[in-house]
Amino acid sequence: MSKTLEIAKKLISIESITPNDNGCIDLIESELASYNFKFERFDSNGVSNLYAKYGSSSPLLVFAGHTDVVPTGPIDQWSSDPFIPTEREGNLFGRGAADMKTSLAAFIVAIQEFLEEYPNHFGSIGLFITSDEEGVATDGTKKIVERFIHDKQQVDFCIVGEPTSSKIFGDTIKNGRRGSLSATLIVKGIQGHIAYPHLIDNPIHRASSIIDELKKISWDEGNEYFPKTSWQVSNINGGTGATNVVPGNVSIKFNFRHSTECTPDQLKKDVENIVKKHADEYELIWDIPSEPYLTELGKLTSVLTDAIKNVTNIIPEISTTGGTSDGRFISKICSQVVEFGPINASIHKINEHINITDIEKLKNIYKLTLVKILEN
Repeated sequence: MSKTLEIAKKLISIESITPNDNGCIDLIESELASYNFKFERFDSNGVSNLYAKYGSSSPLLVFAGHTDVVPTGPIDQWSSDPFIPTEREGNLFGRGAADMKTSLAAFIVAIQEFLEEYPNHFGSIGLFITSDEEGVATDGTKKIVERFIHDKQQVDFCIVGEPTSSKIFGDTIKNGRRGSLSATLIVKGIQGHIAYPHLIDNPIHRASSIIDELKKISWDEGNEYFPKTSWQVSNINGGTGATNVVPGNVSIKFNFRHSTECTPDQLKKDVENIVKKHADEYELIWDIPSEPYLTELGKLTSVLTDAIKNVTNIIPEISTTGGTSDGRFISKICSQVVEFGPINASIHKINEHINITDIEKLKNIYKLTLVKILEN
């Protein structure tokens, strides 16, 4: 068994359902303690956060990841216990196998091997580890970044170990993510008998006019890195259950996935102007937005691309597709943030897994990236 696989199994066996780290960070610290890392905890509201650093010179390359995993779903539908790492048919099964405990194990072993083989390297190595990525993400990496901003510290390069590969391991690097902006709109009317239209104000009709106008808008055309911004309705709730009663209100939940061509404030203003045209009374409640981030093609994307090609013989696509990640926080203190990790086909699913051969490849890619950036 490789050391990377061994550590991955240890991490998977820890039931760290978000936001409970449950000892994963202690395990990571124990693996790096003999390598003269300095450890600083940023625990907040039940969330465990770690900043580990080796060295004091520039440049600083940080690996970022999370120990928390999503709930398992029905355990009886798993082929094996989700917290007993199990090898089967060339794959390693367990919750967090792909998202993202094998990335954490690969970070650790890549760093250990690099420090042993290149003791006179340039620069410094860091780790940002949190147990609040799969949850609301208000007390995780965000807190580490806030401390860096307060102390006026910067990071030169950051690799986030999210599972970015799509069909073949190594086929995709993320150099940014779209922003996410959600809201609940409650359109108010006057409830009453459907046979007396002069006595009612149908909020469903008003809401349908709002939806119709919003869905026709072209918010932007995107840019060379991002597709154009999309607006989608996810939920509509209204009605009393009776077929002869108009409800007093209707609730709509919607979401923007937006490029760097739009800002949350701009989108909020545009939506509210349209809502006012069609609704006399309403409530518009916005969720905390996830801002987009983008790393221009440069040294880190080039070095990581070369490392992936060297290990897998694949030239990865550079992409900004997918959901949000902690990269959006780290980009505030680091101009070069990229994400790279395992195949994402099984993440958050029953029988989450990773191909065992990909685990060692992942470690080798992280290690080669360290070599290319920090080798003396």
